[in-house]
Amino acid sequence: MARNAVRYRQFRNRLNQAFIRPQTLAFVPALMLGGFWFGGEGLLMLTAVTFPVVLLLGGLLEGDRDKNWVDGLTGLANRNHLLDTLAGHLEAYEGHGQSTVALVIQLDDFSQIAETLGSAGTEDILRCTADRILTAIRPGDLAGRLVEHRFAVVLGPVRQANMEVGLRVAERLQAEIGEPISLDAGTFYVSASVGFCLARRAPRHDAEAMLEAAEMAMDEARRSGKNAIRAYSSEMTEAIEIRQTLSEEIVRAFSDGQIRPWFQPQISTDTGLVSGFEALARWEHPERGVLPPSEFIEAVENAGVLERLGEVMLFQSLSAIRLWDKSGYRVPRVGINFTGAELRNPRLVDKIRWELDRFDLTPDRLTIEILETVVAESNNDTITTNIAGLAKLGCEIDLDDFGTRHASIANIRRFGINRIKIDKSFTARVDSQRDQQRMVSAILAMAEQLDLQTLAEGVESHGEHAMLSQLGCGHVQGNGIAPPLPFEGTMAWMDKHSCRIGQPPRIGRPTQ
Repeated sequence: MARNAVRYRQFRNRLNQAFIRPQTLAFVPALMLGGFWFGGEGLLMLTAVTFPVVLLLGGLLEGDRDKNWVDGLTGLANRNHLLDTLAGHLEAYEGHGQSTVALVIQLDDFSQIAETLGSAGTEDILRCTADRILTAIRPGDLAGRLVEHRFAVVLGPVRQANMEVGLRVAERLQAEIGEPISLDAGTFYVSASVGFCLARRAPRHDAEAMLEAAEMAMDEARRSGKNAIRAYSSEMTEAIEIRQTLSEEIVRAFSDGQIRPWFQPQISTDTGLVSGFEALARWEHPERGVLPPSEFIEAVENAGVLERLGEVMLFQSLSAIRLWDKSGYRVPRVGINFTGAELRNPRLVDKIRWELDRFDLTPDRLTIEILETVVAESNNDTITTNIAGLAKLGCEIDLDDFGTRHASIANIRRFGINRIKIDKSFTARVDSQRDQQRMVSAILAMAEQLDLQTLAEGVESHGEHAMLSQLGCGHVQGNGIAPPLPFEGTMAWMDKHSCRIGQPPRIGRPTQ
């Protein structure tokens, strides 16, 4: 309804522009009189008919030009219209005690919405969001759509354009957008991240800079989690420049072989033998040293090379297994973490099958590690199909960080999980805290009833290792066993570990 009202106002304005321009109407009597003098009643009638037709055509042509200013899907303003309006506001309000605010709104988890609803349902969500944005703003404000699921609002004249005003409008937008949306496919809930920029805080006094600053603030809001709000500050520009530089570096790092897996051992609590390794991505930065994924994964995503990272991890991990085999080291399997984006690839199973054949390895040598968040939150059919396909292929399936995201038993069964990896938040100080012991015991009891193997992550001390073994956990992993190692260091570590577990226990006190 709100969008229809906007279209009606646009049409009414065109009619006004076409028929009742004061400058044009002033000449109407003279034109009519001239027609009568030079051609009598016939020319008078022709003039009377032709004049409004010409004006109407002019109005329609102007309407065609307006298409360059309007988003075709939602009927909102497009980026050009927003920038033109914002530029006009900045010029008109300067020195008159008024100002403006630019806000950018982006729907959270839009890729999941698109996968669930398809193109038609996605368009319904976008149109509904547009209507709700119009409902949340004043008549003098302008709402627009920038790209896909990113919208913007330019406030009309504001006497005190301060942080409070920006926050109040952002919260009102979030409240409207967050209301349930009823479609034929069901009821859906959408949240949005909002960034805004005050005119006086923009990096430059022009529309492009101000809108870009609001987009920077929105990106910062997204990094903070869903449904967040952030205001632009100059520090954001510096942070973005650093991230941009890092994204450029990350592309070169792949070409130079600086990003590769490091391997953290996993050992059996029954035998003490190596039961596998987990492959963990590391960036061997020439200046900053060895960086964990938390330091560069965002740069990987920004550079659009997340798929490349997965390919490097898979190829080099399978290469490591072959080299261990050739060198006479027994490593039953290697675990690789797969992101939700990788698991949504419909060709994933065929890709892994081909790589295993390429290295002449059986599927049980590869463990697919999936985060509990994927199991707890995903209703994506492709993810379910891929994990089931990998399990059917013969790969082991580990549920990573178990206990942090409330994965249901039904989902554990649905995804064909073979082993749960107990999160380090439960294993920390398990040797000294009874609450931790009770929690781990409960998890182990559940796993036993479900016929699941268990591995405890984040084991930092001999005491934690001993307690987890006593409680019945099948495998352990952590810096207390060994930190992640480059491939070259794994064989030396396995040699030392074999000697250590092969030594008979000492009896009596050591001599002084």
